[in-house]
Amino acid sequence: MSDFRLSLLRRDALSAAKEVLYHLDIFFSSQLQSVPLPIVDKGPVELLEEFVFQAPPSKDRPGSAPAASPAKRLNSLQELQLLEIMCNYFQEQSKDSVRQIIFSSLFSPQGNKADDCRMALLGKLVSMAVAVCRVPVLECAASWLQRTPTVYCVRLAQALVDDYCSLVPGSVQTLKQIFSASPRFCCQFITSVTVLYDMSSDELIPPADLLEMVVSWIFEDPRLILITFLNTPIATSLPIGFLELTPLSGLIRWCVKAPLAYKRRKPPLANGHPEGKQAKGSAPESDCQPLCSKLHLSVLQVLMLLQGHLTEKNLYGRLGLVPFDHVVALVDDISRLSDELNPLYASQEVELALDRLAQALQVVMAAGALLCTREDLRTVCSRLPHNNLLQLVVSGPVQQPSHAALPPGFYPPIHTPPLGYPAHTAIPALPAHPVQTFIPGMAFPYRPIH
Repeated sequence: MSDFRLSLLRRDALSAAKEVLYHLDIFFSSQLQSVPLPIVDKGPVELLEEFVFQAPPSKDRPGSAPAASPAKRLNSLQELQLLEIMCNYFQEQSKDSVRQIIFSSLFSPQGNKADDCRMALLGKLVSMAVAVCRVPVLECAASWLQRTPTVYCVRLAQALVDDYCSLVPGSVQTLKQIFSASPRFCCQFITSVTVLYDMSSDELIPPADLLEMVVSWIFEDPRLILITFLNTPIATSLPIGFLELTPLSGLIRWCVKAPLAYKRRKPPLANGHPEGKQAKGSAPESDCQPLCSKLHLSVLQVLMLLQGHLTEKNLYGRLGLVPFDHVVALVDDISRLSDELNPLYASQEVELALDRLAQALQVVMAAGALLCTREDLRTVCSRLPHNNLLQLVVSGPVQQPSHAALPPGFYPPIHTPPLGYPAHTAIPALPAHPVQTFIPGMAFPYRPIH
C-alpha cells in the first residue's frame, strides 16, 4: 500500500480520490472470490480517510513524515464532482456484496477525527442519491443505518430533513417519491426520524412536511414499517445502541404524545406578541392532529399483522418489538406533559393521548410484541391520570368460567366449542319463575339504570 499511496500523493485531490475508490474496488472484488466476508483492515480505511475525506495522515504510517504533502482540500465544485463519481460507481457496480463493503469502508464510523468529514460527505451523497434516484446508493444507506450506532443514524436523518423539509419549500416531494424506489431505505429513514424527533420539546416536534410524508407512506402501505423485520435474520436479543427493527415504538410515541405536544407548543412571537403566521417548518395543531389520527390508525393496523409474522418466525412472545422500557419512558413523558399543562385547559388532549396509549397497548400485547405482565403495566400506568379505556386494558380481560363447569352442549356465546364436545344443541327452556306483580302501597324494589 505504501507505493500506491506515494503515487496518489502526486495526483490532484479529485484524481487521487477517484483512483483510491477504484483501487479498493479491485482489491475487495478479488478478496470476495476467496472469502465470503473479508475483513476491512486498517490500510484501506486510512487511504480513504486521507484521499477521500482529506484527513491528515497518521504519524506512524510508513512514509508519512517527510514524504507527505499538505492535505489537499476539495473545493465545492470538486466535492460535487466527487459525489457524482461515487453515485456513478455504486450505480455501475453490479455486485451487491462489493457495493456494500465499499460503502461500509467509506462510511462506517471509526471513532476518530475523520468521522465528521465522513458523516458530512455521507449526508450529501445520500441527498444526491434521493435527488437523482440512485437506488443502489439508497440500498447501501439502508444497510448502513441498520448496522450503525443510532447517534450517527440520526445525523444522517437530520441532514436529509434539512435538505428536503427546511431549505427549499416543496422539495419534500422529491424525497416522497423514493417510496416506490427503495422501500427498505424508507423504513430505516422513518425509524431514524422517530428517534430524532421524540417530541420532548417544541424543537423536536417533527416538521409538518415530514409528518405528512411519513403518514402518506405508511397509510399507502402499512407493511412498509415491517420491511427490515421481515427481511432480517433475527435473534431474540437485539444489540443495544442501534436502531430498532421497526419504527413502531417511535410512531406510537408520535401518536400518543401529539395531542399534548401540540397543545404545549407556543406560537412564534413577532415584536413580543403572538404572530398569526406559523414558524417555518411548523403547522397549526388543527393541521397536524388529523395526520396523527391517520397515523394512529395505520399503526394499529400494522400491530394487528404482527402476531402472524411473529408466529411464523417462532418469535411470538419472545421478541419485544415494542420494548417495555420504551413504554415506561412514554408513560413518564405523558405524566410530565399532563402535569405541565393545566388539567382543565387540556383535559380533552389528555384524554385523547390516554385513549391512544390504551389502544396501542391492548393491540401490541395481543400481538405478543410487548413482553411484560399486566401487573408491571398496572404499576407503570398508575402514575397517569384516570382513563376508563386504559383502566380496562391494564386490568386484563374478564375471566370466563371454565368449560368443565358447564353442562355438555352449552357454551358461552363469545367462545367456540372446544374440540371433542358434541355439536351445539338448543339450550333447554329455563323453568318458569313467578311473575312479580305491582302491589299498591309497596315500594317497587328495582330502580332503572340511568
